[in-house]
Amino acid sequence: MNSPSAVRNYLVLLLAEEEREVFMVLYLDAQNRVIAAEPLFHSTLTQTAVFPREVVKQALAYNAAGAIFAHNHPSGIAEPSLADRDLTQALKNALAMVDVRTHDHFIVGGMAAVSFAQRGLL
Repeated sequence: MNSPSAVRNYLVLLLAEEEREVFMVLYLDAQNRVIAAEPLFHSTLTQTAVFPREVVKQALAYNAAGAIFAHNHPSGIAEPSLADRDLTQALKNALAMVDVRTHDHFIVGGMAAVSFAQRGLL
C-alpha cells in the first residue's frame, strides 16, 4: 500500500461486490504500513451503526499510529453523504484523543471510490 491509488484499488477489490454495507479500518504503523485491515461493522437491511469506541479500542490494541476508514455503498454511488462526513469527523476526533492520525476515508460504490482526503473533506 505505497500510494493512495494502491489503497483505492485494494478497497474496491474488497468492497465493490458486497451486498450490504461494510465499514472497515486499515490500521497503520508509524511508517504508514498496514498493520491490519479489519471489517468492524456490517449493516442490517436498514442501517449501519459504527461505534467510535470500538475503532479506538482496536487502534490501541494494534498500537496503531494511523488509520484509513473505508465503507461501501451497495447502491453503487460512491458520493459521501452528510452522515458519512459527520461520522468521519467523529472518528477522527476520537482517534486524535489517543494520538492516532486519520489519513483518509474511502467510499466504494461499484468499481469507483471517493477519497475524503483528495476531496479536502478531512
